[in-house]
Amino acid sequence: MSKITTARLLAMKQARQKIAMITAYDATFATLFEQAGVHAILIGDSLGMVLQGEDSTLKVTVADIAYHTRCVANGSEKAMIVADMPFMSYSNPEQACTSAAELMRAGAHMVKLEGGDWLTETVTQLTRQGIPVCGHLGLTPQSVHVFGGFKLQGRDTEQADQIKRHARALEAAGIQLLVLECVPSQLATDISQALSIPVIGIGAGPDTDGQVLVMQDALGLTSGYVPKFTKNFLADNGNVAAAIEAYVAEVADGRFPGPEHSFN
Repeated sequence: MSKITTARLLAMKQARQKIAMITAYDATFATLFEQAGVHAILIGDSLGMVLQGEDSTLKVTVADIAYHTRCVANGSEKAMIVADMPFMSYSNPEQACTSAAELMRAGAHMVKLEGGDWLTETVTQLTRQGIPVCGHLGLTPQSVHVFGGFKLQGRDTEQADQIKRHARALEAAGIQLLVLECVPSQLATDISQALSIPVIGIGAGPDTDGQVLVMQDALGLTSGYVPKFTKNFLADNGNVAAAIEAYVAEVADGRFPGPEHSFN
C-alpha cells in the first residue's frame, strides 16, 4: 500500500474504491492495522469510553488525543492519521487552530470536528493554516446530551434536509472528508452522491465511500450494549490481523455493512 493522502482518498472515491478506516490508540495496533490494509486510522475521542471507562466522550482532552496520536504515528508509515478534536476544544476559530496545531505536531494528518454549518468559519480558518479537516454529521457523540442519548438522526424529512444542508456548507468551507454516523441509508447515499469529497459511514448503510469502526467493536471487545452497526470480525477469524483483513475486504466488496447493520 502506498502512502494514503487526501488526494489518494479523493481518487478512491472517484474510482468507486471503498475506504476502510478504523480507530486505534497505540503503535502496536496502528502497525497491525496498516499491514492489514486499512487506509485511515482515527484516534477517536471514543477512547474516553473504551480506554478510560467513561460513559461518554466529553471528558477527553486535547492532551489525551495528542498522546495517543503520537503513539499511533510512531506505528504507522502509510495510513492517513485522523485525530478527533475533543469536546469544547474548537469553540471558536482561534481555539480550534491552537488545538489542531497540537494534534498535527503529534503526528495527525487531519483533524475531525463534530457539527454543522456553524463551523464553516472555523473550517475555513483551519484550512487556510494548512490543516486538513474532516467533518462529522448525524449522531455526533459530543452532543449526546442535546440529542437525549445515542439516537438515529435524520429520520424525518426536516432532519434529513438539515443534515444535507450542513454537509454542503462544510464542503464549501473546505472539509476534505466527512463522517456520517447513525443516519438512514438513503440519506447517506444521497449525501455521498451529492458531495465531491469522500463520505465515510458508521451506521450509515453500504453506499457511502467508506466505513469506519471503533476497533473494540470490530474485534468483539465491547461489553454490554453492542451497537446495531457493528460486527465482530474476530469471531470468524483466527487472530486480530485476519479479522482486520476481513473487515477491509468486506468493506471493499460491499459485504459490510449489510442490511442488518443499517437503518432504513
